[in-house]
Amino acid sequence: MAAAEITLTFGTYAADKPTDTVKKYRPFLTFLSNRLSDELGEQVTVRMSIAKEYEQGIEQLAAGDVDFARFGPASYVHVMKKNPGVQIVAMESKKGEKRFKGVFVVHQNSTITELSDLAGLSFAFGDELSTIGRYLAQSHLLDAGITSDDLHAFEYLGRHDLVGEAVGAGRFTAGALKESTYKKLVAKGVPIRVLASFDNVTKPWLAASDLPAPVVAAMRRVMLSSENEEIVRRVSKNGFLEGTDADYDLIRNAMEQSEAF
Repeated sequence: MAAAEITLTFGTYAADKPTDTVKKYRPFLTFLSNRLSDELGEQVTVRMSIAKEYEQGIEQLAAGDVDFARFGPASYVHVMKKNPGVQIVAMESKKGEKRFKGVFVVHQNSTITELSDLAGLSFAFGDELSTIGRYLAQSHLLDAGITSDDLHAFEYLGRHDLVGEAVGAGRFTAGALKESTYKKLVAKGVPIRVLASFDNVTKPWLAASDLPAPVVAAMRRVMLSSENEEIVRRVSKNGFLEGTDADYDLIRNAMEQSEAF
């Protein structure tokens, strides 16, 4: 008799190029399906569903159209409002910590030295639901005394790489993006530099509210015990940590504050 099979759908959205997103996740998802098969004693297959936009990805997890997902912190806060039954499986670790950096960037040749210098100038944000690309950036601009009315112009460009490239091309005075994307762009020769950096919370991996408890528990065991696996490091350089809802209070506060932007 054939062993029972479990098919899970992994969901995320393209914060960078979709092709890069697939390349990044596929080895880890294969590893995860193999380990889950061992844990559960049933063949587990993992499919991938990449939403073009944050909002679509959030809707898919809230509705249970995908079984588990990797989201940014702000998307986690949004999905919990839509479906409080969504569960944190684990949080990504950055050198054993639950925090990492977002950066404000300007052109390499820019004479700007402080965020407050951006009054009257232009700014590139990421997606309208992006943690770094919108909420944290706007929260820090407000702290520097800048509201949307103080900017000459601003736009939401979607992906982090597009923000950095637009600032490098001189289309905007400044922008906000994740530090890892900034480093990749500089390595490619995009002429940008860091104006300021700020704390962000690492990404949660989430399970849909209707994913069976034994599957969620097995996934958590695999992710929390596999911090030294080479394949895991491609997705989360330092493995995973246990996460709680309270870990995302920093983001909730920034999202509330950004409403004044």
